[in-house]
Amino acid sequence: MNGAWHAPREPRMDSGLVLHPDGTIWVREGRQLKKGDLVAVGDKEDGTQGIYVQTHMVPVGADEDAFTFMSSEVSREKPIDYAHMARVLIEEKERGGYPVWVTGPALVHSRARSDMAWFIANGYVGALLAGNAVAVHDIEASIYGTTLGMSNTGEITQGGHGLHMRAINMVRAAGSIAKAVDNGIIKDGIMYSCVKYNVPFVLTGSIRDDGPLPDVITDALEAQDAMRAHTIKATMALLIATALHAIATGNMLPAFVAQPDGTMRELATICVDSSEFVVSKLKDRGTHQAFGVVTNAQDFMHILRLYVERELATRRATPSSASEPVTR
Repeated sequence: MNGAWHAPREPRMDSGLVLHPDGTIWVREGRQLKKGDLVAVGDKEDGTQGIYVQTHMVPVGADEDAFTFMSSEVSREKPIDYAHMARVLIEEKERGGYPVWVTGPALVHSRARSDMAWFIANGYVGALLAGNAVAVHDIEASIYGTTLGMSNTGEITQGGHGLHMRAINMVRAAGSIAKAVDNGIIKDGIMYSCVKYNVPFVLTGSIRDDGPLPDVITDALEAQDAMRAHTIKATMALLIATALHAIATGNMLPAFVAQPDGTMRELATICVDSSEFVVSKLKDRGTHQAFGVVTNAQDFMHILRLYVERELATRRATPSSASEPVTR
């Protein structure tokens, strides 16, 4: 514009570039456009029509073919650097970042809920994005000690198939998840920790949901807006054991985040799943900055927590290390 390049605000996938009267460029979904909006309509990404797709922090004109679809290389045979991920997560907390966690119900079924609750309680979660099932099975585990009727040893319990519905009804009777925590109905777990430590959460519904819980947003567009309110603030993202939520969130995330000194850095995005399919699909849908970890949710959560605790212990034992981060 007028001979200078301008970065758009709140970037995300599958949206338009809208010029505000004050000269600011905003990224907006098609459904939010209004008659009279000034929208960039160029279809070239090399800058010849005024639009340049920049995928790396390099000068304009470099690596013009970097933004491509169907180019991922993800394998369960690649090594997983948990030590590095732990350091990144700790640094996000120390700088006052906003890590957004996106989880699927497999995290609860695999008995990683205590680790997720630990990360929430210790200030490593800025916001939690999930579906109805994550909250339902987490609450069922708190009340009955089962998830979908399965005990913590993996055995089916008598009458267990109805326990998740009983848990939903108890929360609906209380009025909300927060009220169920206050009333002592929910005593531990992921949702309990979100309420206790004031960590915001967005639960979105689907056509398959039982109940759903009273906190679940069942309108798809309203749910997308609620998730978007957190992705625009994200400084890191961890997408664990969920295909649709991971891809949806990935499309809402910017590729880069501003530093306090005005420079930009890549938004660290970690996608975890037991299959290469989800990680590949996420990258193939444009979230090029995503780092794939092919493993199950339980192992990932257990080991990541171990490395975070180990890194913190090392820092405490080293006088010259950075000050210990403050716990929520």
